[in-house]
Amino acid sequence: MDISVVIPSYNRAHTLGRALTSVFSQHYPAQEVIVIDDGSSDHTQQLITNEFPQVKLIIQNNAGVSAARNSGIRAARSDWIALLDSDDEWLPEKLERIQLAQQQHPALKLFHSDEIWIRNGVRVNPMNKHAKSGGHIFQNCLPLCVISPSATVIHRAIFDQIGLFDETLPACEDYDLWLRLCHRYPVHYIDQALIRKYGGHDDQLSARYWGMDRFRIRALHRLLDAPTLQPEQKAQAIQMLIKKLRILLKGANKHQNQALLDEFSPLLQHYESLPC
Repeated sequence: MDISVVIPSYNRAHTLGRALTSVFSQHYPAQEVIVIDDGSSDHTQQLITNEFPQVKLIIQNNAGVSAARNSGIRAARSDWIALLDSDDEWLPEKLERIQLAQQQHPALKLFHSDEIWIRNGVRVNPMNKHAKSGGHIFQNCLPLCVISPSATVIHRAIFDQIGLFDETLPACEDYDLWLRLCHRYPVHYIDQALIRKYGGHDDQLSARYWGMDRFRIRALHRLLDAPTLQPEQKAQAIQMLIKKLRILLKGANKHQNQALLDEFSPLLQHYESLPC
């Protein structure tokens, strides 16, 4: 199982070193480590050159996390792609456990695991809605993102089938990808925490955008055009889309956000008018 690690980074030199150290501390080594510097103005390039010269560094103008991940996936030489966000880190046995799971389940093309959450330096317990699982999990993916990119190792054949990350979405791009993937394929879940996810910092996308469900709504709306979506899946997606639209529009009314009202009110009217 040859693995290429893809790490997008934008002005995260202060955490990138920790992420890279966790990669090079793996019991099962990756064959290739790629960092995509997405237009950073900090000392990211110097960090790689001086401390991690074995890393393949791709430098591009700032285009967002999706474009950065896609650049890394396209450049990767291995059949298996391990994603890692620059503010997270792997535990030493992560790739080893996934390699063993892949040997036991050779037909599956996505492997992910449980995780440890750190918020503002303190370990916190995820809520039940964030619970991870395996198998055919499309319905679990509808409310919110239930697979963490940093926990995944994905065969490149998946990207050939469903496409890469959507570069038009400034956030929730992972939610969009898992919907496109999980309505077609089962996934394998390792019930063991193999990564640490760090949150609470100001540059997280969730801290930058009010009304994150707007991006999930756009992803769901586009998904409904997929010819591979089964009738039951389509009904489930429409039900979730209506629920999210109602919540978003209620908040838009409260915040007097006319742009959101103009964009999403006709969408709600359309889906509410569909026959049950």
